[in-house]
Amino acid sequence: MGQFEILKDFVFGISRSRVSLIGAMIVTVTTPFLFGYMLADTVWHIKNPYFGGAIYLALGPAFLGGLAMIFVGAFFFRGQREVHLFTLQYLRKYFTEPDMFGRLRKNVFLIVLLTSVNFVVFSMFLYRAYHYMESTTFCGQFCHTVMNPELTAYQNSAHSRVACVECHIGAGADWFVKSKISGARQLLAVAASTYPRPIETPVHGLRPARETCEQCHRPELFHGDKLSVDRRFLDDEQNTEVYDVLLMKVGSAGDRVQSSHGIHWHVAPQNKISYRATDHSRMVIPEVRLTREDGSEVVFKTDDADKQLATGGTLVEDREMDCIDCHNRPSHVYLPAEEALDNKIAEGVIPVALPFIKQQALEVVNAEYTSREEAKAEIADRLSNWYAKNYPQLPDREQLVVKAIAGVQTAYTENVFPEMNIGWGTYVNHVGHGPDFEVGCFRCHDDMHVSSDGQTISADCNTCHTLLALEEESPEILQTLRDE
Repeated sequence: MGQFEILKDFVFGISRSRVSLIGAMIVTVTTPFLFGYMLADTVWHIKNPYFGGAIYLALGPAFLGGLAMIFVGAFFFRGQREVHLFTLQYLRKYFTEPDMFGRLRKNVFLIVLLTSVNFVVFSMFLYRAYHYMESTTFCGQFCHTVMNPELTAYQNSAHSRVACVECHIGAGADWFVKSKISGARQLLAVAASTYPRPIETPVHGLRPARETCEQCHRPELFHGDKLSVDRRFLDDEQNTEVYDVLLMKVGSAGDRVQSSHGIHWHVAPQNKISYRATDHSRMVIPEVRLTREDGSEVVFKTDDADKQLATGGTLVEDREMDCIDCHNRPSHVYLPAEEALDNKIAEGVIPVALPFIKQQALEVVNAEYTSREEAKAEIADRLSNWYAKNYPQLPDREQLVVKAIAGVQTAYTENVFPEMNIGWGTYVNHVGHGPDFEVGCFRCHDDMHVSSDGQTISADCNTCHTLLALEEESPEILQTLRDE
């Protein structure tokens, strides 16, 4: 029997099973598209998330399902006359009669060849599908409306060059499996439109910080102080530029210094800090426990700690403090309105030469809008009308207003997403504290957590930083540092 007859015999065998026929049709139709798209993606690294979805979430599974149907149909869903296929007598005939043994050998060769080809295709598909589903494009853009806020905040963060999976999944098969199960559940929620608005911060679903954050950052090697200089602009006519200058006591978690100190004292191995929170978001912390290196413990409690812990029920959580308790939004940072506008003015995106632009920008971005499109239109109309009415003779007014409108719209659209119920201050950042929604350090450092011997968790500003200048136009400390 020639090779053509072997192929003919193989096709004839498939034709006797409807399941195999359907599988063969699926494979025939999907193969050229799958190979073509995979080749294009391999060569040009196409970033469109829906292109990848069509390949790795639709065509690929269809191709693999078709292959499975071919083999399952050929062995299990053939006609009644083939029911004797797996009997001992049938197999004995194949191994004892020379003609049938030769036919069997050629069929085995064909099956091995096809299996090898399919194995190569399967391996290539799994490799490309794995990298696609681990990509930032897939994580941030496949469910565009749902994840657009998180993607936008991520792209404007200090970790925008760190792939999503580095923090959300990391190494290890167990977390990979958990993430895919969670992802499947999220896809169903998107399809059924049952996802929360806004998306909840996954404070309980992230890997331990020592397995993610500390793969790049080593708190025990941080030491010394850091000068923080913040440029801000007042809401007067001149948009007066002022500076806040702080000396941050970054400190160290130990190691190459004599002892842990400063802000990173909290995560030093010799100072184990644990706490008990009574709400899902870990905003209410009535009890904090410090375990020193010698094993001694100090427990700090608020006046109503026992009552809160007794009535907290299943929400009560015991947790050892780590990076995420302060740096809870390291990659998805939503700025307060004033800070967002200050940044745009400092960058020159919003022209500081436009009188009262800080004041007017604050007013328009803090208004309530039902959509980003409405917000952009209202911002443009209100700013244009205000400056036309109050500064009609201002040189280059139209050009300055057009530039300002674009900058204010950008500050708004980078931080507010009405469709997802995300406004200014929806997501709280625990790094530091301030007047715009942030509680941060004061969850514990409030002088209200007291130990049995009268010690308190201090709220003194100088614990973590020294204030060198506040809202000063030309701080003396900066003049000294700049040798002016």
